[in-house]
Amino acid sequence: MTIITTTPRLILRELTVQDAEDFFELNTNPNVLRYTGDSPFASIRQAATFLANYTHYSIHGFGRWAVIHTQTNTFLGWCGLKLHEEGFVDLGFRLFEKEWGHGYATEAAQASLKYGFEHVGLDEIIGRASKQNKASINILRKLGMTFWKHDTCDGVANAAYYKLIRESYNSKPLRSI
Repeated sequence: MTIITTTPRLILRELTVQDAEDFFELNTNPNVLRYTGDSPFASIRQAATFLANYTHYSIHGFGRWAVIHTQTNTFLGWCGLKLHEEGFVDLGFRLFEKEWGHGYATEAAQASLKYGFEHVGLDEIIGRASKQNKASINILRKLGMTFWKHDTCDGVANAAYYKLIRESYNSKPLRSI
């Protein structure tokens, strides 16, 4: 199990097949999937197969990572970077609903941006969210991302696209919005 980075409260590590039950459960909550355009996994086995075949780490050197609470070792969800077919790197996050509102998504996302800019050497990272997903848009803005455009995102029409370029990136504490 490869640890990517840590924060005061979180460990971001590579996802493994051992995460299949948590991964499956995360994606069964309709509130978690509400704005994503994703379908839930049909079974834990299907989630395990997805994780076993997840090659983003070996191909690109980064990917979506498990978000683990440091004190309880609890799987909170995932966060990380993904290279899309269109050529851009996207910041994404998804946490269990019971973990919303504690700042975990923002903390994990900030660590992911830092990793992308400082370790991978990316020049630009984008974030995308349904226009109705105000909580995710607030996180993207809090991270210093600026609105770029509206477009379709994974089947979700009229998604808001935000971006952050390396020259504008600042790893100091987040601003309030």
